[in-house]
Amino acid sequence: MSFSVGIVGLPNVGKSTLFKALTKREVEIAPYPFTTINPNIGKVFVPDERLEKITQITKPEKITPTTIEFIDIAGLVKGSHKGEGLGNQFLAQIRNCDAIVEVIRVFENRKIEHVEKEVDPKRDLEIVEIELLMKDLETVDKTVSKLEKEKKFKDKERIKKLNLLKKIKESLTRGKRISDLPLSEEELLLIKEFQFLSLKPVVYLLNINQSKKLKMIDEALKSKIDSQYLILNLKLEEEISELSTKEIKELNFKSSLDQLILNCYNILNLITFFTIAGKETRAWTIEKGTKAPEAGGKVHTDFEKKFIKAEVINWQELIKAGSWKRAKEFGLVKTVGRDYLVQNGDIIEFKI
Repeated sequence: MSFSVGIVGLPNVGKSTLFKALTKREVEIAPYPFTTINPNIGKVFVPDERLEKITQITKPEKITPTTIEFIDIAGLVKGSHKGEGLGNQFLAQIRNCDAIVEVIRVFENRKIEHVEKEVDPKRDLEIVEIELLMKDLETVDKTVSKLEKEKKFKDKERIKKLNLLKKIKESLTRGKRISDLPLSEEELLLIKEFQFLSLKPVVYLLNINQSKKLKMIDEALKSKIDSQYLILNLKLEEEISELSTKEIKELNFKSSLDQLILNCYNILNLITFFTIAGKETRAWTIEKGTKAPEAGGKVHTDFEKKFIKAEVINWQELIKAGSWKRAKEFGLVKTVGRDYLVQNGDIIEFKI
């Protein structure tokens, strides 16, 4: 399973600049709206110092980090849920993502047109929020209407779903995201098929420039985006991404893009495990709470179908031991069965 993050926001806020900086791929960037029509898609390595330290011990011929997918989605505008600016097409692209990075323009630049004519981060945030809520409300309205017309009310699951959607509708009409509702695991499963936009986890990215650094990031804006936000100069990040590793070291510049990638990884409730089989040391992405056989299935389908047991060690224990062989001699490698929940940082050898 591939995990994807949609880059969302109004036109000309820096979405394609972010995508280019993350993926180091050439994309069309212009100072006018709707340069991006079809989404740009790229996989990005998840930074992980643990993998570097493990490979110092294993010395493999091949090192494979885990990845996360970023999708550069065209700009939303006021009225997108009604089809304004090809909005329905773009909202559908967001629906297929697991999480959202919402880029909010804080920088001012007269050469780069703002679709609302002036820079106002709080207003822009509210426009995107309303479009996501309204699209979800449209989905709920259609489904509730359909369920109420059906006469099979003896179906308990159908009744549960209808009552839950009515509760969600009430929340949406009050301007509340579905993610703000205290939903149980059972309720989340009931509505999973709808891929609601306002249920998706969000990282907010405030795009600044040097001259206007934090002037427009007031407390009202911060309170709306809570603690899950980053402040970046995306133009600078794009310029740095075009330099060589040597040039970046000479400039002594530390990119904040790694933190953005890790934030996306964390809000998706993802963890990493490692394999060191053969000539390759590799990182793998799974959701927290995944059992050993399902984790094995990420590596090879046989590891899930024919799973017998797995040998597991925490990455730090392997570093201390100095090798897999010595770790086994010291009794640091444990044998686990089908019910073992894989932990973040586990190194696993699957047995079939």
